[in-house]
Amino acid sequence: MQPNDSTLWPHRAAPAPAFCGDGERAKVLAAHGFNSLRDDPELAEIARFAAQLCDAPVALVTLVEAERQRFLARTGVDIDETPRSTSLCAHAMMGGGLLVVPDATKDPRFADFELVTGEFGLRFYAGAPLASAEGAPIGALCVIDTAPRPDGLTDLQRHGLAVLAQAVKRRIQARRESRESEAEHARRNAQFRTLGDWLPDIIWSSDGEGRFDYFSGRWEKVTGRKPPRDIEGWQPFIHPDDWDATYAGWTDCSARGDTYEAEYRLSQADGGWRWTMARALPVKNESGAVMRWFGTLTDIDEKRRQADSSGAVAHEMVHRIKNIFALISGLVSVRTRGHEELRDFGENLVGTIAALAKAQDFVRVSGAEGSGDLRGLVEGLLDPFSGEDSAHISVEGDTAPIGSRSATPLALVLHELATNSVKYGALSVETGRVAITLQAEDEDMVVHWVETGGPEPVVVNEGRGFGTRLIDMSVTAQLDGKVERDWRKEGLAVTLRLSREKLAN
Repeated sequence: MQPNDSTLWPHRAAPAPAFCGDGERAKVLAAHGFNSLRDDPELAEIARFAAQLCDAPVALVTLVEAERQRFLARTGVDIDETPRSTSLCAHAMMGGGLLVVPDATKDPRFADFELVTGEFGLRFYAGAPLASAEGAPIGALCVIDTAPRPDGLTDLQRHGLAVLAQAVKRRIQARRESRESEAEHARRNAQFRTLGDWLPDIIWSSDGEGRFDYFSGRWEKVTGRKPPRDIEGWQPFIHPDDWDATYAGWTDCSARGDTYEAEYRLSQADGGWRWTMARALPVKNESGAVMRWFGTLTDIDEKRRQADSSGAVAHEMVHRIKNIFALISGLVSVRTRGHEELRDFGENLVGTIAALAKAQDFVRVSGAEGSGDLRGLVEGLLDPFSGEDSAHISVEGDTAPIGSRSATPLALVLHELATNSVKYGALSVETGRVAITLQAEDEDMVVHWVETGGPEPVVVNEGRGFGTRLIDMSVTAQLDGKVERDWRKEGLAVTLRLSREKLAN
């Protein structure tokens, strides 16, 4: 037997005593998942090269268990295992370096082993120990010959066998880490699925191409059927009246890689339909390509029905308020009839009430959730003042959302400007024109009211009458804006600077 040489065995280290007992060692062996390494191509190539390097007919990668020795990779033999009691590798793995046996018949430790005395006729053995990361002995990489070798191995062969043993250990450790990673992934996946099954929402995921690979357990509880595998498979689950818009929306978002959100009626296990909010979030790689989609389906049927009910109530309230406006206008007309001195006042008051009614009706009916369109409101309010020739008033430029709170004071301002123009300004003559330009500037919306072609000389009214106070109060107090008047010789020019955020309220 040749002595171990630390210069030729750079990884020399004895096994850790804490893991040498069969109990602790068995736990370490189980953690590696060695069954998946049996006949592993990489280990088999290492064994073949070890046999060539050492000019030996047999080379083995062995795993020594409590009662047997298994061969994870082999060359030169057909058997898969031997009893541990006759295993030379069981001795090699307990050492800190290469175990070399020149002639087993002359070594009292192995002379009586069946592999030595029997038909196999083992004579020469050289084994490099294999140990786990924590130091538990595992087995050995060994070469065997049926002829004695008094000189053992050359320095190159000894060193090469040590290097190959390190390669075996790296392969074994890599498989262990892979197994542990797979187990952790499986554990997290199980936790995710458990959580998904407990949540009230349906949770799903798909690959980047939209092929669905996961649905939480609530899917089958809600729909009573197996989940779809692709977007076309959703069609039986979505109400026919909602399918086209839903399909088009998903196709568009999927193509652009944008977040998806939609409401549709989802089929239920009892045969009915319930409104559902669908959301999906793309997960992209560094280049911006969508790798996965994660989505949820939230039941919003009760909320949707309540909203529909609230909408019906709101519609009825609008209708009744309009009736009240009409009633007030009628009462004003009746009370001022026959009183010539109240005629102008009555007509002006009726016009103001009509403007308020139009503002409320526009925002409530044409807008979404209490919001309307500023340009549409301006056009609607001024349309009655255009007369038969619509060219008298023009509205151009940008637009912005306008909420129900802002619509009323703005309606009063525009009605007052239009009324004054009809009485004293451009709209009081056939040749007069009013140009309204809406201009977005940073956080503001600027309304330019410009009159031209009116009577000459221009009637200047810079007093503090009710109309002036009404405009100033509405713009500054209720809209947090500013108003500027310019009495030009061409006609009055008014600039309203309003906060777009305030307008949206």
